[in-house]
Amino acid sequence: MKKSTVYFCQECGYESSKWLGQCPACKSWSTFVEEPVVKNSKGKAISLSEKSKPVVFSEISLKESERISTDIIELDRVLGGGIVPGSLCLIGGDPGIGKSTLLLQLCQKLSHKGLKVLYASGEESLSQIKMRANRIGDFNDNMSLMAETDLETIKGCTLKAKPDVLIIDSIQTMFNSEVSSAPGSVSQVRESTSVLMHLAKGTGTTIFIVGHVTKDGNVAGPRVLEHMVDTVLYFEGDRNAIYRILRAVKNRFGGTNEIGVFEMKSNGLNEVANPSKSLLEGRPLNAQGSIVSCSLEGTRPMLIEIQALVCTTNFGIPRRTTVGTDFNKVNLLMAILEKKIGLNLSNQDAYVNITGGIKMTEPAIDLAIAIAITSSAKDIIIPDDLVAFGEVGLSGEVRSVSLPNIRVREAKKLGFKTIILPKASKEAVGEVKDIELVYVATLMEAIRYILNK
Repeated sequence: MKKSTVYFCQECGYESSKWLGQCPACKSWSTFVEEPVVKNSKGKAISLSEKSKPVVFSEISLKESERISTDIIELDRVLGGGIVPGSLCLIGGDPGIGKSTLLLQLCQKLSHKGLKVLYASGEESLSQIKMRANRIGDFNDNMSLMAETDLETIKGCTLKAKPDVLIIDSIQTMFNSEVSSAPGSVSQVRESTSVLMHLAKGTGTTIFIVGHVTKDGNVAGPRVLEHMVDTVLYFEGDRNAIYRILRAVKNRFGGTNEIGVFEMKSNGLNEVANPSKSLLEGRPLNAQGSIVSCSLEGTRPMLIEIQALVCTTNFGIPRRTTVGTDFNKVNLLMAILEKKIGLNLSNQDAYVNITGGIKMTEPAIDLAIAIAITSSAKDIIIPDDLVAFGEVGLSGEVRSVSLPNIRVREAKKLGFKTIILPKASKEAVGEVKDIELVYVATLMEAIRYILNK
């Protein structure tokens, strides 16, 4: 065995024999850390399966029934229809957001379906896990728990018990004896994930990994970790708020950017079947600076309330603040309003908020943000039965968005009477009864319509 010291990039896992100020691979600055590495003098290739021989493509059988439903509709939606046997899934999120709670609920559902589940925790004792589990509901003997950080021990138990699902909570606490660095280091996280990947592909066990996140919101450890797994799910939302958004940012077996909406209660995470209705509860009616828009998350349309408050600044430099949307995008829209609409905002503070504690950055909400800012600046009341969506370009034009017909149906279903939408989407929407569709080509046309209401 030969011991050596190398430098790893904490962002992408790039390896170097000396410290570098900037990573050549991902161009990040000051991300290299020094770690001891043990290299075996004799290497051995690891096969993902015992049946490692070429197979003709046409002979490969694929059955839709291979997916396993979790009986949690929102989780199934994000996963693309259910769990794929032998897949490796990473779940990240802020501390206290509900990662472990969701996985315990998953264990409960699967164990009652007759599937064997093994939950390995490196952060809690068995009694602590059971205390949390008792708040969720009843568990049966198909679920087994172990408080262990040694990856070899977990691997041995998995090969012996042959569970259908293995939960690792969390990957940053796992320790691989073949790597000399401390748990949570770049080397440990990368090598431990590699072991779990081979275990999942070789045995057909579905493995869920919990990953801690950094202050930037990314999974702690090298970004190569996200490339190794099959699915990456992120929990979003304020842990002090009741709503949680589970978003798929990578999925080899389904669509990305699909979301599941949950509500945190005393008995765990409850599914929100109609998030649009829940997010609009309690909104002010016929108010200034408040408007409803429709954002498309994956294949799911969601109606959200956008609020804007514009007031005269008390300082020389006006203040801009955003919650739930992109700060630079709001600044850009305000510049368009000044240039194309003639709205003087140079001495005005502006605050833009998306209610419900969720984050939306889709370009389709541009038009609603611009209307809300104008409404607050000019003290214009926006009708409470109006919805607006569309992308706003730098020339003040309103551009088309994806799947406008689905957005219109969602607004109509919730009782809205008027929709302001891009003129370029007229053909895609078609004829819709019992709702007024106002097609606009420019931002000026949309503002004029609001002024005349």
